[in-house]
Amino acid sequence: MILMRPRAAQLLRPSNSSGSLRLSSRLLVLEFYIPMAYFREAWQIIVMAAITAIVLAACGSRDDAIVVIAPHPTKPNILYIATNEYIYKSRDEGRTWEKMSGGMSHSRVIAMAIDPSYPATVYAGTKGDAVYKSYDGGGRWVEQKTGLDDVTITSVVNQLVFDPTNANHLFAATTMGVFESLDGGDTWKKRMDGMKEIIMVVTLAVEPGRPNMMYAGTSGGVYKSVNSARHWEKANNGLISPDLLTSSRALMVNSLVIDPVKPAETIYAATLKGLYKSTDAAGSWKRIGENLPDQMINVIAVDPAGALYVAGRQGVYKSTDQGTTWKPSNEGLQSLNIRSLAISPADSSTIYVGTNGTGLYRSHDGGGHWEPLPLSITLDPR
Repeated sequence: MILMRPRAAQLLRPSNSSGSLRLSSRLLVLEFYIPMAYFREAWQIIVMAAITAIVLAACGSRDDAIVVIAPHPTKPNILYIATNEYIYKSRDEGRTWEKMSGGMSHSRVIAMAIDPSYPATVYAGTKGDAVYKSYDGGGRWVEQKTGLDDVTITSVVNQLVFDPTNANHLFAATTMGVFESLDGGDTWKKRMDGMKEIIMVVTLAVEPGRPNMMYAGTSGGVYKSVNSARHWEKANNGLISPDLLTSSRALMVNSLVIDPVKPAETIYAATLKGLYKSTDAAGSWKRIGENLPDQMINVIAVDPAGALYVAGRQGVYKSTDQGTTWKPSNEGLQSLNIRSLAISPADSSTIYVGTNGTGLYRSHDGGGHWEPLPLSITLDPR
């Protein structure tokens, strides 16, 4: 007998005041449990591929859905975004844009990362076509699939993160697990030792001062590695009820961030059922933000001073006391359905949010007020 159950609920919700419905960006993952262990992972792969295709198709093809935002690490005027259609680049802080998808397939871009040491090098993670890399600031893209070939068709690259001490050393969080590259993405190797109950990894966080310390947010809660992803241990104490700690049905973690003020201690986790905080390097977790209007949080970000931002279907909220109290930061937003958020590394008072219905917005005062940044396209000289 085959049993089927959902891992994480996929919700239909209004995208704007007109009441039209749009699927959220999070995936519904179904697991098939088959008595024959040989077939278990094969069925998981087939089901995830089908559900992923349906969900991404339902998100629509409008360019006002901002999937990912990647600010330049040192030049605040340069910014990359990805929509459901293309990658765009702005060289004037969002006033004008160029399409920058030359050499890529038509697969949707889900994640982007800019090399902090050589910012002309940009990576893009896709749905169904693995990883692409550009050496010229997004002008042309080349495939980087070696080691990812067997999982390309069914995999979504959810996030790309760098080792803060070595830009050629990076990790990919995918629906088929964690992958590591030691050569700037040329080759990849799967790193899932210890993650026996799950295969879907949504988010990764690397401690800035100790890059061997890593955290993974998965469909089964949080895992921790002390040796650069060579081995993982569960870190779900307080995050998940004790009766589910050993189960693959635990909890979907959408986003993990390390507090830059206390990076060896404080970590935040956004889940489908609320926000959590650890002050002992994921040894234990405590629920915070229970008064937030929406507990299904899509994204978290922390600025260098420790100000915390969360966003979801009810807009952006900000805390300046490590999550004890919260205030809405939505003035100027025409849609509160937030899909992406990024703080400029060059100026922490500059923040960008991407919505599922009304495009991209920017704040120059730490979220006090937002202004829209329409996708005004300039002709690409290339």
